[in-house]
Amino acid sequence: MGATQEPLLLRVAKGEQADRTPVWMMRQAGRYMKVYRDLRDKYPSFRERSENAALAIEISLQPWHAFQPDGVIMFSDILTPLPGIGIPFDIVENKGPAIDPPLRTQEQIDKLHPLDPESALPFVKKTLQTLRQEVGNESTVLGFVGSPWTLAAYAVEGKSSKNYAIIKKMAFSEPEILHKLLSKLAEAIATYVRFQIDSGAQIVQLFDSWAGQLSPQDYDTFALPYQQYIVRRVKETHPDTPLILYISGSAGVLERMGQSGVDIISVDWTVDMANARKRLGSEMKVQGNMDPGALFGSQDFIRDRILDTIKKAGPTGHIFNLGHGVLPGTPEDNVRFFFETAKQANKLLTFA
Repeated sequence: MGATQEPLLLRVAKGEQADRTPVWMMRQAGRYMKVYRDLRDKYPSFRERSENAALAIEISLQPWHAFQPDGVIMFSDILTPLPGIGIPFDIVENKGPAIDPPLRTQEQIDKLHPLDPESALPFVKKTLQTLRQEVGNESTVLGFVGSPWTLAAYAVEGKSSKNYAIIKKMAFSEPEILHKLLSKLAEAIATYVRFQIDSGAQIVQLFDSWAGQLSPQDYDTFALPYQQYIVRRVKETHPDTPLILYISGSAGVLERMGQSGVDIISVDWTVDMANARKRLGSEMKVQGNMDPGALFGSQDFIRDRILDTIKKAGPTGHIFNLGHGVLPGTPEDNVRFFFETAKQANKLLTFA
């Protein structure tokens, strides 16, 4: 690889042909790795680990040093920018995020202010800049953000939810209040994506994790327009930076995800990859979509699943990944095998 050539994953994300399918994993830095658990024991606060640049850099690079993935994603959280607009949060170990008090009134939403990432998120800049220096052109540095519906769901519910009853009540009985919140979040996230790119992110992934809980018609009202707004704003200033959209449980809204304007759709494992490519059309690039649970299987089983997914996706326009984050307790040897096998997969396959 020439010194100035862009890294493999970035080239594929931009639509170029490559000699193999690039591979990284969602949540590849985290609890399944012993080095991460050891560091967590020393620094028990999640926010300290993600908002102290030195720690976030170290954690982001743990899987890079261990497995050499084609993508190195910044260790952070989708809620990270919220305090910068006036929504404080905490992350409780093994319980998840807590926002107290939750946002339930017009008055609370009116008090939110625009995001100034330079002052609110200096650690993000430092983390991304350093990751770019560390991996050079050997890997692609990814940033990520939460999309407005998902961030609003956390803010309104106050925590993770099984049925999203509180935000859906707001959506269906006081939609104007929710739209005000979604608009403010979209503006802040567009600013945050641009900031991540300016700081060194070569690709940014949007997580609208909870949008799969919406009916298609409600997705069109409360999720899609705000995804489109962010993409439009980012493309105005950074037209060449690929954007990825991921939604958990997205089988029912897959084609709608394609209308968001992003360059790549990350497909969860509930959709057959060949079917996803057909539904999204040949122009749309895809990411995914092996079931993270498959990494608890034998190595023969893992190999078969990897080859099946990459064959179904085809030789172009595909970034291999899991259909969700790698699970805690996944054997590290199986993660190593996943990366080694994926990097060899194109040599083992004949594409029709």
